Amino acid sequence: MADVLTGGQMLWKMEDNRRVLHLRHNASEPWRHYEEFPQYALPDPEGFSQGITTFLALLKKNWTAIKS
Repeated sequence: MADVLTGGQMLWKMEDNRRVLHLRHNASEPWRHYEEFPQYALPDPEGFSQGITTFLALLKKNWTAIKS
């Protein structure tokens, strides 16, 4: 996670009644499932939303959470 670009965007989307993190580097890109970014994706604790650990780590790297 050391080589993370700063300033990306994050959004929670519903998939099969579960919140899942989606990412993009800038507003001109489409949203992509966080696991499509293996350089950022971190394992999640059991029972938490998919991508919560990645979300928290990217917040520390100045990524922006976009309200859905």
